[in-house]
Amino acid sequence: MRIHAIHKLYDYRLSQSTRPFLARGGSIPRCKHCMLLPYLCICSIKKAVLSHSAFLLLMYDDEILKPSNTGRLIADIIPDTHAYLWSRTEPNSNMINLLNDPQWQPIVVFPAEYSLVERVLTEESVPSSLLENKRPLFILLDGTWAQAKKMFRKSPYLDKYPVLSFSPEKLSQYLVRKATKENQLATAEVASLVLESIGESQNAEILRLLFNTFKENYLLGKSRQKLSENSSQHLLQTAFEMLVQ
Repeated sequence: MRIHAIHKLYDYRLSQSTRPFLARGGSIPRCKHCMLLPYLCICSIKKAVLSHSAFLLLMYDDEILKPSNTGRLIADIIPDTHAYLWSRTEPNSNMINLLNDPQWQPIVVFPAEYSLVERVLTEESVPSSLLENKRPLFILLDGTWAQAKKMFRKSPYLDKYPVLSFSPEKLSQYLVRKATKENQLATAEVASLVLESIGESQNAEILRLLFNTFKENYLLGKSRQKLSENSSQHLLQTAFEMLVQ
């Protein structure tokens, strides 16, 4: 099992806790790496892919401890994934160094309506002229919607970077394809849209399949249902394994 940035940040956040984290379902024994019940663990089907992109997850305090968090799925397949706890006044120095590293072009992923017009990329993709021999470093604000908006407004160290936004029509099409009634996407789903926008369609599909498998197994765990060979999660696991071979 590859230990990545999310696992390390999880251990660090636990070490800083002065009392037990009381998230719903937090007391149930889980796999430490995928946060699913042991008999629903999906760690065996995870596989890192080759990607030109990198991700930086800026996480709101307890978000890293939530079993339902999907940011870890990004780190499961994208090797260059970084994760830091958010701070308005004392941003992590290693994160600032990463943002200032000339090999990267940081790009914040957030809805255009909350940003200055001049920061928003005009297309739902990253123009090659912006990169200039740099690799894209996509910044995802990981938390509840209210927390993400707070992080976007109160992180001045991100203000100089362009914003990649997806139109309501794009999100609507994606939601229809996913057959879900939710009006917002999970962090991993946003990352799959990002990967698709830069032409990494297979990586995007792998992440979508991994997210679907995680979601199905998480819901099975909540309902305490046992697995069957014809269950939807089994079919998703089979498709995922075929795709990453």
